[in-house]
Amino acid sequence: MNYFNKKTVEDIDVLGKKVLLRCDFNVPIDENGNIEDTKRIDESLKTIRYLLLNNAKLIIVSHLGRPKGEYNVKYSLKPVAEYLSKVLGMEVRLSRDVVGEDTKKIVKSLKNGEVVLLENVRFCKGEEKNDPEFSEKLASLADVYINDAFGTVHRAHSSTAGVAKYLPSACGFLIKKEIEVMGKAMNDPKRPFIAILGGAKVSDKIGVINNLIDKVDTLIVGGGMAYTFMNALGYSIGNSICETDKLDLAVDIMAKAKEKSVKFIIPIDNKVGKEYKPDTEIKIVNSDSIPEDYMGLDIGPKTEELFSQALEGAGTIVWNGPMGVFEWKNFESGTLAVAKAVAKSGAVSIIGGGDSAAAIEKLGFSSKMTHISTGGGASLEFLEGRELPGLEVIDNK
Repeated sequence: MNYFNKKTVEDIDVLGKKVLLRCDFNVPIDENGNIEDTKRIDESLKTIRYLLLNNAKLIIVSHLGRPKGEYNVKYSLKPVAEYLSKVLGMEVRLSRDVVGEDTKKIVKSLKNGEVVLLENVRFCKGEEKNDPEFSEKLASLADVYINDAFGTVHRAHSSTAGVAKYLPSACGFLIKKEIEVMGKAMNDPKRPFIAILGGAKVSDKIGVINNLIDKVDTLIVGGGMAYTFMNALGYSIGNSICETDKLDLAVDIMAKAKEKSVKFIIPIDNKVGKEYKPDTEIKIVNSDSIPEDYMGLDIGPKTEELFSQALEGAGTIVWNGPMGVFEWKNFESGTLAVAKAVAKSGAVSIIGGGDSAAAIEKLGFSSKMTHISTGGGASLEFLEGRELPGLEVIDNK
């Protein structure tokens, strides 16, 4: 989908206006109420600061976790309000409700350049149902709607899509960046264009594979999903994860790649374990001869070299999904080798959110990548070329 013509925050007048800003503050919080990773909040600061500097009356809305439409103190945005107050150097009030009396009172008292954070929008049953009545109530708080929560644009909820029916709308800087970087990679990539797909299941990535196979020069497949392709080739894969109902699909995908002259690369050797646990007994074996009582848990050293060589001289690299169980020290080597090769390639490198972003972060390669998407599910659907409800509703320029 082409979203380049969507209005951004710079295309609208916000002076003295009440601006409803959708952010993605779905951050991990420990039992003591401490935020464990502030990245998602930090990514939204550029838009927040811009709006405050331009004298908007700012009303921020976000979700946190899955409270199922009921108040639950565990999912309160209080720690987020405290963190925002600290980094912005000003008071960020937290309303006690979302569209109730407390919110209305605070919003009415807002002066230019002031901000309120609404309590978790998912405390309201209407949010995830995209209930028109709830959407209208939320929209009635403001004059303008800005969405800067890329991680939720694939959801048709009230705060991500519904409110835009009632207000002039635009994207924030974070969404603008995601559209520009990922959109350019999909529509006009610097070549060679290489996609690396990992993660557990082929079924999670069917749409991505089908969309990318028409665009890329090389498709590299690692992680758990690679064993379905190996099995489709008749290889013995032991106890490795395999979607037996997707074997015909795997054969079709490999045939389609051949037909389109796309290099299709899967592991040639694997690091296998006796059991699914961090300290299991390990062997390195070729892809066509994994012992019956072992399972593949990472790519092997020959594959690390094969994948790294394939990435040399790339123009654009899109990577979604780790090469193995990177959370365990014994099985992080494949993901680490690919991260090093991507960093060294000099290509425009785009990391789809979720596990790929977590792996890059954990292994210390964030600063070496061109762009790390803030949305796992959203970036996957973007790469699939699917319509994203939260972007569809934004006003065009």
